[in-house]
Amino acid sequence: MNKIKVGILGATGMVGQRFAKLLSEHPWFEISVLAASPSSSGKTYSEAISGRTYYGDMPDRLKNMRLKCVDEIESICSEVNFVFCAVNMPKEHIRTLEYAYMMNECPVISNNSAHRHTPDVPMVIPELNREHIAVIDAQRRRLGTKYGFIAVKSNCSIQSYVPLLYPLHKAYGLKSAVISTYQAVSGAGRSLSGFEEINDNIIPYIAGEDEKSEVEPLKLFGHIENGRIANAVGMDFFARCVRVPVSDGHTASVFATFGTAPDLDAIEKLWDSVKPITGLPSSPAKFIYRMNLPDRPQPRLDRDTENGMAVCAGGLRLCGENSISFTGLSHNTVRGAAGGAILLAELLTLEGYIHNR
Repeated sequence: MNKIKVGILGATGMVGQRFAKLLSEHPWFEISVLAASPSSSGKTYSEAISGRTYYGDMPDRLKNMRLKCVDEIESICSEVNFVFCAVNMPKEHIRTLEYAYMMNECPVISNNSAHRHTPDVPMVIPELNREHIAVIDAQRRRLGTKYGFIAVKSNCSIQSYVPLLYPLHKAYGLKSAVISTYQAVSGAGRSLSGFEEINDNIIPYIAGEDEKSEVEPLKLFGHIENGRIANAVGMDFFARCVRVPVSDGHTASVFATFGTAPDLDAIEKLWDSVKPITGLPSSPAKFIYRMNLPDRPQPRLDRDTENGMAVCAGGLRLCGENSISFTGLSHNTVRGAAGGAILLAELLTLEGYIHNR
């Protein structure tokens, strides 16, 4: 197949660089445009990221590519078939920017939160709720676009526990989940070496994270109704999110209560039953890995499982008649950010929503 041309908005940031690295040899997609803020416009990519290169050397073709400004919307749309958005801007600016690309008939696969609560914008973890992408048809009708649309991936931290709760809800009826997340500094676009306040410390507050962790799962557990995603009802999430001195990998401690009594052996089989989507280049060979040692998963040891695209689970135990606890882990800048968005774009390509024009 002829590769589909793609642009990266916010290419100089940590997630933008992860997109560039993962897409540099992608079998379906070809980077045609790198874009960032006006201060980077016109620079080569190597000049723009000098001194803050997070993932090693980029291919020479990308190093020498000159950056456009993300506001050059018509020009960028004329060169690509869709864009990934990972800009660092106020939410209302992001909302306006993504809307403008979509209305210029350029699909947007967003890593940002600006449109996660728009009812006809699908928020998808492909192995769990791929059927939600069908709401794009209603979104296009509402906006009058033929090709343009917006699809989003969820917050990086919920990737560490929602995939583990999703199959259990179908079996036992999830009533509530109490979650503590321990989030790596890369989730703030930082590295350990440049984050003095995290040294020998944790920071027990991350702006907006508690709310995202409590609300976004309801959309993932929801269903399409009258051209909109209707959030799930009858379940509650309660979250506290903490920044910890870890480079990559978000960990979650989860206490979950169900309508009927869960069985530990059955839970392990349910986790094993969540299959990756075959035929997608970024799909892991196995999505959920069960860790049987009592001190696993650990970010340093397990975050790169399946090249960072798997979710790891451990510490499963009963906590009462209808309750369990467990620990989950996912790589926040791969599965939780760029890799998860690329996987979503692959699924949208497979389903015909993204293609060469």
